[in-house]
Amino acid sequence: MKRRNAWLGIILLALLMGAGGRALWLWLDRPIERVSIRGEWEYVSADYLRTQLAPLVVNATWLSADLGELRDRALNIGWLNEVRISREWPNALVLELVEQQPVARWNDDFLVNPKGEAFAFAPLSPPSGLPDLAGPNGSSEEVLRYYQRLKPHFTQLSLDLTQLRLEPRGAWRLQLNDGVWVMLGRREHEVRLARLSASWQRELYSLGDKIRYIDLRYPNGVAVAWHGESEFEEPDE
Repeated sequence: MKRRNAWLGIILLALLMGAGGRALWLWLDRPIERVSIRGEWEYVSADYLRTQLAPLVVNATWLSADLGELRDRALNIGWLNEVRISREWPNALVLELVEQQPVARWNDDFLVNPKGEAFAFAPLSPPSGLPDLAGPNGSSEEVLRYYQRLKPHFTQLSLDLTQLRLEPRGAWRLQLNDGVWVMLGRREHEVRLARLSASWQRELYSLGDKIRYIDLRYPNGVAVAWHGESEFEEPDE
């Protein structure tokens, strides 16, 4: 009899603890009333972030909110590179945000970060002065990496590499000083760039404002198109 009463006592205690735990959970799991945003931002504003993040916590409650899911959804906001979320007593969330660092424009509607990852900049305006890169979908890392390789080469010639484009068939073309286009092609890049450097230092540097584009896709020498001239036949690479 005593043994049976002991078991009944244990069962009753468990039920009371379960009921109490459930009541405590319901008491704690109240609607989220405050979201704190922390971080240092150069390109985005706190008002912009609040506008973008507010819909993510509509109808969310403090304990039931899935912080991992909230983080993934927050990362879909184009300008956010890192998101850390924690709960703050009694009914608040704290979001620590790290913004993207744009290093170039990509295919008109995007920017790329130092890793070559593309992200949308709308509805904000892109920063000015960034190089303009373009290429097939998924090639942003490759194009940025090649841009970083090429830039010192042209810096030595006192030229600014302002655009770099990878064509669908694998050919490269680039723009110098926001004016002169250079057709680099698909093959023998180092040889062709050396040929361009020699031609530029020898005579082309003094004619830069008259040059429309330079074609390096010839086996020997370079072809130059001048402003006001008709197109000449392109070589078969």
